[in-house]
Amino acid sequence: MRTAIVGGGLGGLTLARILHRHGIDATVYEREADRSARPQGGSLDLHPESGQRALADAGLAGRFRSAARPEGEEHRILDPMGRTLVHHEPRPGSFSGRPEIDRSALRDLLLDSLPADTVVWGRRLVAAAPRPGGGWELTFHGGHRTGCDILIGADGARSVVRPLLTDVPLHSVATLVELTVEDVDRRRPDLAELVGPGNLWCVGVNRILAAQRLGDGSLRVGISLPADDRPVDSYRSKRALLDGFDGWDPRLTALVEAGDGAPVPRPIEAMPTGTRWTGRPGVTLIGDAAHLMPPVGEGANQAMLDAAELAGRLAAAPADPHSAIRTYEEEMFARTRPIADMSARVQAMMLSPTAAADIVRFFTPRPAEPAPAD
Repeated sequence: MRTAIVGGGLGGLTLARILHRHGIDATVYEREADRSARPQGGSLDLHPESGQRALADAGLAGRFRSAARPEGEEHRILDPMGRTLVHHEPRPGSFSGRPEIDRSALRDLLLDSLPADTVVWGRRLVAAAPRPGGGWELTFHGGHRTGCDILIGADGARSVVRPLLTDVPLHSVATLVELTVEDVDRRRPDLAELVGPGNLWCVGVNRILAAQRLGDGSLRVGISLPADDRPVDSYRSKRALLDGFDGWDPRLTALVEAGDGAPVPRPIEAMPTGTRWTGRPGVTLIGDAAHLMPPVGEGANQAMLDAAELAGRLAAAPADPHSAIRTYEEEMFARTRPIADMSARVQAMMLSPTAAADIVRFFTPRPAEPAPAD
């Protein structure tokens, strides 16, 4: 049984690793030329019930703890005047919450856990078609072709595998503009102190200016804006960005001014919540390919949990992979629907005119209900 995983991100690699532990070989086809072909983005917090659970199934919990940064869970939320609204500080050295790990470090951890020939680099899928005798014919950019019996799309938001199962359209939910400040402790100690060891959100009306400390000593700065009719490319200059933060504390807008190089904008899209499809033998999806959500902390975690649950189902029924896939899909649809609903609500809240007050309420624990009188 030849299994092909399209996409060498966190979901695809987690799936390959857990299948390997069960003695099931799979080949991962990744469009990038090698593991260092491009930056992998910022850090993420791995949730105990999803991302951390998947790493435990992968036998990598110990290596994760060695690479993670529990101090990165610290979270500061400010208003445009620089006043603190929320300050969450984790218990020093504790892994009981949602410790941060750089995406690049987590991806390297997964890659290093796989046999060297598992990932085929430089393979960008352009088409997949059913073969007359069953299985799939895969065609890659440049003309290379191969076949497989089981095809798993882990190829993200613009999945090439997804149209085999559904033609659901994507819709824009925001615009994200990113910058990086390298070697921040030496070059900009003021910004290092402002952000701290974890995450900073500066919440205004219909916009958020955020910064995140990475393990390599850099800051990843992100500006979240509502999706509108303005061309994304119009945000490629710092001046255009700063025009939207008029009146903000200069200590905050310095995060934009200090960015190395030009801003990099991109649209943020999502699939309609509740998306599902009729099963098709020998093919399925995980992660953003299956349930693209607004980026509010669940995407990578759910992708890794998809991988763990699909791998578990396939390992439990090696003689009937089609039933295993269908069982996985039904469970995944039920699990991700409320998470997608929540992610959509949080995304809308974060870019609303009342975002600051809403976020404070969201992060403030509710007082316990008094016990009923006897």
